[in-house]
Amino acid sequence: MFETHTPALARLDAFTNVTDLLVRRAEEAPDHIAFEVPTDSGWKPVTTAAFLDAVRALAKGMVGVGLQPGDTVAIMAPTRYEWAVADLATWFAGGVVVPVYDSSSASQVDAIVSDAGVRLAVAGTRAHADLLNDALAQAGDETLGTWAMAGVENVPSLDELSARGADVSEAELESRRIRAGHDDPATIVYTSGTTGEPKGAVLTHANFLGQVLNIAAAYREVVNPQGNTIIFLPLAHVLARGLQLICIASGMRIAHLSEPAQVVPALAVLHPTFLVAVPRVLQKIQSAAGEKAAEKHLGRLWARAVATAILGGRFEEFRDAGHPRRAPLGFRVRKAVFDALFYARLRSVMGGRVGYILSGGATLDRDLSLFFRGIGVPVIEGYGLTETTAPLTGNLPGRIASGTVGLPLPGSTVRISPQGEVLARGVGVFSGYRDPRHDADAFVDGFFRTGDLGRIDDSGRVILEGRLKDVIVTSNGKTVVPARWEGAVEASPLVQHAVMVGEGKPYLSALLILDPEQSAAWVAANGSTLEPGIPGAVRAIDDPRLTAHLQTAVDAANALVSRSEQVRRFTVVLADLDDRELVTPTLKIKRREVLHRAADTIDTLYRGAAS
Repeated sequence: MFETHTPALARLDAFTNVTDLLVRRAEEAPDHIAFEVPTDSGWKPVTTAAFLDAVRALAKGMVGVGLQPGDTVAIMAPTRYEWAVADLATWFAGGVVVPVYDSSSASQVDAIVSDAGVRLAVAGTRAHADLLNDALAQAGDETLGTWAMAGVENVPSLDELSARGADVSEAELESRRIRAGHDDPATIVYTSGTTGEPKGAVLTHANFLGQVLNIAAAYREVVNPQGNTIIFLPLAHVLARGLQLICIASGMRIAHLSEPAQVVPALAVLHPTFLVAVPRVLQKIQSAAGEKAAEKHLGRLWARAVATAILGGRFEEFRDAGHPRRAPLGFRVRKAVFDALFYARLRSVMGGRVGYILSGGATLDRDLSLFFRGIGVPVIEGYGLTETTAPLTGNLPGRIASGTVGLPLPGSTVRISPQGEVLARGVGVFSGYRDPRHDADAFVDGFFRTGDLGRIDDSGRVILEGRLKDVIVTSNGKTVVPARWEGAVEASPLVQHAVMVGEGKPYLSALLILDPEQSAAWVAANGSTLEPGIPGAVRAIDDPRLTAHLQTAVDAANALVSRSEQVRRFTVVLADLDDRELVTPTLKIKRREVLHRAADTIDTLYRGAAS
């Protein structure tokens, strides 16, 4: 099968633009709790009507200081409630939102502000305000300044900005709110990019409306007024913003958190019904449970519990596929025992009410997906890009096939090119980048070229197989897609990123970039220490015991692939994983930059090798 399509479930013609999603929800349920905001005394509820009032007030302030229809507003801040207010307020004022990752470097902020022609900026912290102010000053054109979310000395606050709208009438604001149509830009999102320069993807109001309305219709079991979630992904990422709009439109309660350390304590208080997490987070949840079991001398029992959960996930998968098969009595008894010992505690750690987890951003290991399903928390794996306004495909409740990223979401079509590239067309697919030069190779026959390799199974589900630009051709002429091997090695808790190398070389080798916390704990437990990574460097680690331990993961990965795809040599390395020149804000490794910084280390892997 080379093309698969899912018809749209929703019409857009009853909506003027994205702001209608909030306006209509406020008309339907003004007193429903839309947000929970952290305060010193706990979590404060915010109703839909109160949120709308805050959005209108800030939008009036933007109009009051001179924001014109179509002007761009940069938002650079950690994930928090005020981000949502500023996002919607910009649209109410007729502006275009330009999100900036809060971890961006000065050069990245300068480039985005200049390219997008930013007129007004919203900052989360003093450091963000300084970066934005410097970028606005360099832009040269008359701007409307930087405004801070809260408590930033010598920077005017959003409350002060709202006050500047006292003379803006409701009629004028309403005129601004409904000015933008379906084809007008809603946001310009600069891709973080694992290769090449960042590109400004222009997403329209129709892109957001198409995604929000269709996804909400397809996932009513997950997103509804009875549910709640915690958003801890960066709101600069289009997935987090799309999810936020879906929740606002559907009445699902949202809490925001920016610090990973805050998430677990919050789960026990907020009891979310739905979470979004990258595969690495799920790996850490599983490995942390295994470590606790080992501390209690229950390691062998935990291994059996993992195997039982995976088998349970398979039984669930059979049922979804229309082949119900009752599990044997012995299995059901074993599962009940392990539920009491392990599974129930894991569900409790996640708040006790999580019905589904959405996983994206990287390929999810099939057994890890089955494991979570087996413990009673199904993982819905999906796939999308900035240019598709986040989700393009996804598994559905009751139709989850682990190891795939599911069917095209309603209103979307996926095609596989003769070269194996995933091509996309549909309601969420953008029409082009801000710089037309970037469009030259972005489309073919009306389809967006994702740059990902994949295939479509007999059921129409998409299976990803790596990145087109990551393909390696050895000196022997063998073409290798490294994704499967790398993903298998990254299943080790100690490995944050595996990077296969070997372009033009006689054999394949690899760099195993350590997870700082997990690896430090491992070496300490084995009577050694691990020097911290040097900023800017990719440093080789000479620890024979650690290398021997990771050899097991490499051997297991090699067993999954053909001989020509196996890695012969590897080096364990440390890197600064907070370096945004090395790792994207969505935690993807920038392969080209790694290869550049580790050039000397890679050379040692091929010393004495015949070319």
